[in-house]
Amino acid sequence: MNLSIKLVAAGMLVMFTVIQAWAEDFKPAVIYDMGGKFDKSFNEGVYNGIKRFTDETGIKVMEFEVTNETQREQAMQRMVDRGATLVLGVGFAQADAINKVAGENPDRNFAIIDVNWLDQPNLRQYAFKEHEGSYLVGMAAALASDTGKIGFVGGMDIPLIRAFACGYVQGAKAVNADIDILQNMTGTTPAAWNDPGKGAELTQSQIDRGADVIYQAAGGTGIGVIRAAADAEKLAIGVDSNQNHLAPGSVLTSMLKRVDVAAYETMKDGMSGDFETGVRILGLAENGVGWALDENNEKLITDEMKTAIDSASAEIVAGDISVHDYRSDNTCPQ
Repeated sequence: MNLSIKLVAAGMLVMFTVIQAWAEDFKPAVIYDMGGKFDKSFNEGVYNGIKRFTDETGIKVMEFEVTNETQREQAMQRMVDRGATLVLGVGFAQADAINKVAGENPDRNFAIIDVNWLDQPNLRQYAFKEHEGSYLVGMAAALASDTGKIGFVGGMDIPLIRAFACGYVQGAKAVNADIDILQNMTGTTPAAWNDPGKGAELTQSQIDRGADVIYQAAGGTGIGVIRAAADAEKLAIGVDSNQNHLAPGSVLTSMLKRVDVAAYETMKDGMSGDFETGVRILGLAENGVGWALDENNEKLITDEMKTAIDSASAEIVAGDISVHDYRSDNTCPQ
């Protein structure tokens, strides 16, 4: 073996040893928010990213599922006390808790999804351009509607969910300027994320008023939206995770929010010792949002619909279409 090959082999061995040492010392944790890790939506998307990481590396991730608001800070500090070197918080509602615990534990790393306004040197934050993905499914809804009326059911009435609704409105109006869009929010407290009965009730009300496609951005509540739409032989649109399989043939598409990628990426970077803090904002250009097309909805999406949506997606990425973000000024252009 010549000298250059020996040097390369030695370098690879050193690199492997360093990575192995990082992995052995790496103790990750995740705090799921209200609704639990199997909510078939936002939390479950994160769980899928965590599971992928564990399946690939064999490293177990400590978990806690929040069932009331007072548990968030306690759960994070408990994970640190158990030796966690990286704690991932799921959802904007954990912002105050992670800000406090990260500040009190500067020797540990933290990450949070759906937050971009905190200022801690040991914190990574992920935010998404939900309005861009919602624009695309708004187009799909308008193209699929026979009545000229579509609906939106949100979870907790907050600017984040208003951003989903506003993007949806803009996409639908781009297809049909005269389309009627019915909107309801489930509530004003965190309980709004886990009330499928209320979601079904709001959906049926919109159907009774003529809506034939209903988009939900409501966490566990959205399961009720999908079931009610399917029972009425109307179409639903899923959110966050690919929910097409929940009612094959009745879910027009799902607006994908790749929280699974954020969770997986966070854990991999933490394991490798390549964990960088700061804010990461993911939209269509970064494959952070999108729409789902698979065997469960392929018969609902015509070639013309796919062409129109793909074209709009490319224009958004290129900057030729600008989708207004409700959170920028708390307004939605009509």
